[in-house]
Amino acid sequence: MHSSPPPHLVTIRDTMIRLGQFLKLASLAESGAHARDLIEDDNVYVNGELEKRRGRQLIHGDIVTVTTPQTSLSAQVITPAGPH
Repeated sequence: MHSSPPPHLVTIRDTMIRLGQFLKLASLAESGAHARDLIEDDNVYVNGELEKRRGRQLIHGDIVTVTTPQTSLSAQVITPAGPH
């Protein structure tokens, strides 16, 4: 068994970002509709927990994982100022 690669780091401009926006910014979703579908199909996890809210606010250090039958990709939220 092999371990998952570490999440890629995605810097955002503000201190928080909504999940749907982050999925697009991190290239984990191709569009807003694709982000919505991933969330509705139970494919999105935040810090290891299933997340059903597209408007969930993400902050510095949160790790978003998209898992489908084909792949599993992760990205970590990074803010310019770091944790608050």
